[in-house]
Amino acid sequence: MQTKTYHAFGLMSGTSLDGLDIAYCKFEKTDDKWSYEIVEAETITYPTDISNYLKEGITLSGIKLRTIDLKLGYWMGEQVKVFKNKYLVRAQFVASHGHTIFHQPENNLSLQIGDLNALHAASELPVIGDFRTLDIMKGGQGAPLVPAGDQLLFSEFEICLNLGGIANLSYYTEKGNRIAYDVSVCNLLLNKLASSEGFDYDEDGKMAASGTPNEDFLKQLNTINYYKHAAPKSLGLEQIEAEVFPLFRKSSESTSNMLATAVEHIAEQIARCIKSHIKEGKVLITGGGARNSFLMKRLQQKLGTTIQVAEVPNKLIDYKEALIFAFLGVLKLRNETNVFSSVTGATSDSISGVQVGKFSI
Repeated sequence: MQTKTYHAFGLMSGTSLDGLDIAYCKFEKTDDKWSYEIVEAETITYPTDISNYLKEGITLSGIKLRTIDLKLGYWMGEQVKVFKNKYLVRAQFVASHGHTIFHQPENNLSLQIGDLNALHAASELPVIGDFRTLDIMKGGQGAPLVPAGDQLLFSEFEICLNLGGIANLSYYTEKGNRIAYDVSVCNLLLNKLASSEGFDYDEDGKMAASGTPNEDFLKQLNTINYYKHAAPKSLGLEQIEAEVFPLFRKSSESTSNMLATAVEHIAEQIARCIKSHIKEGKVLITGGGARNSFLMKRLQQKLGTTIQVAEVPNKLIDYKEALIFAFLGVLKLRNETNVFSSVTGATSDSISGVQVGKFSI
């Protein structure tokens, strides 16, 4: 029996701007079976100036965007160094998703900032990042990126669902390939609505639970152009800004009613997709939206009794994406596929990631 062990930092900066997720992870491969452990993990709040720049990212000039790219990368590296000293841990490398500014695969474009050289210089560790570009150059969507981790680390679940800024899912088909795609907007919308009342987010979905969904508005949301397309597909902030947010800005409903309508819409879209793939089984749900008890309640009601939401540790709910980016880095170093063309629509699978620094593995 052969066992190979890896220790890595995974970094995730999501579109909902909750902060930088850092996870120190351990991976072991014994024969053909992978196991994992999230040893330590933390979410670091962005400094106000960086947060403001990230909110304005798609409107920044080239020089300002490059400036924040370097600044964010260096700040990320500093946080890794602080984290490393705080928990007295040693990692072989850092794998970073970066922070998405543009995602337009139809134009061969997807930009994640958080410069890898700056991250390497500040953290004093080798770095792997830019996991999307190669797939996009092969004609793929460059997203979602987590399915390799879903397949190799979480194969006991019929569906893996992430409720981040955008909701996305992945599943294994009877034909033996992994399929994944973005389902709908999620926390990007819920947090934006909550912010109009002075809150970062709607805790436990309490405001949404106090409101009443507007059925006409709900029908309008369900006809958004994105839902007409089949997978492979991915949803960018640009589409959400153009097609979703304007509908809510035009609405005269109270914030609680808009939140209730948004939750109903998200739950409907997710349940519809899940039920189109499986009739029974367990669903792994992670991401910030899994902490929204009202959203989870509405989703379970729409899924029925034969499809159950699995109970998992809070650490996995909060840090699964950071875990998987660390794992994508491991696969890259092993020269193994970490992006599936069956997911993205690319011409072939990819061993994605750009390396910076000296790797001792």
